[in-house]
Amino acid sequence: MARKKNITNTDILTMYMDYVLQHNEQPKSVYIFSKENNFEESDFYQHYTSFENIEKSIFTEFFNNTIKVLAKSDEYETFDARNQLLSFYFTFFEMLTANRSYVVYALEQQNGALKKLKTLNGLRTEFHKYISNLDIETLDIKQERLEKLQQNVINESAWAQLMFTLKFWLDDSSKAFEKTDVFIEKSVNASFDIMNITPIKSVIDLGKFLFKEKMTANS
Repeated sequence: MARKKNITNTDILTMYMDYVLQHNEQPKSVYIFSKENNFEESDFYQHYTSFENIEKSIFTEFFNNTIKVLAKSDEYETFDARNQLLSFYFTFFEMLTANRSYVVYALEQQNGALKKLKTLNGLRTEFHKYISNLDIETLDIKQERLEKLQQNVINESAWAQLMFTLKFWLDDSSKAFEKTDVFIEKSVNASFDIMNITPIKSVIDLGKFLFKEKMTANS
């Protein structure tokens, strides 16, 4: 049988996911994996360096495909940050649900908390970029180090929320994962309500006013 030509990274991802779900383990070697799927071993290394590299890439691809779906929606661009993040969550978890068997396999094969899994490192990096690019209202600190710290806190809080939602989804036994949908809406809305800086701005403005008044009175 002639070897397959023009193997893409998506082809390899799909083959790998199929293999581990059928065998409940990684292939014994790249040689065996490529031979069983009828392509040259050298073609594998054109795209990936190891099976671990594939596993990290799969979750990044789930993210990238989510962004591609959102980019096709004209309505998405008109949303505020809260509704854009809600749209991301619903689309991302639809993507995970379509591949739930693999996601469960990949995450249950590793020990430790979800947030510590090396498999999710690529997803974490891309998700941080996504959160940073959302038009989330922040305090106008006008100090570079503090502004960077503020953004890091937002990014890490958002990542922790995503991991908590992922854990909820993994444990969800409701029909069509309806409880996860409810959880997503309530948790995202709650996080934006907590980040609402309008009251904080008011307190800062009051403090500035009182300080100004005190300085005027003492002059």
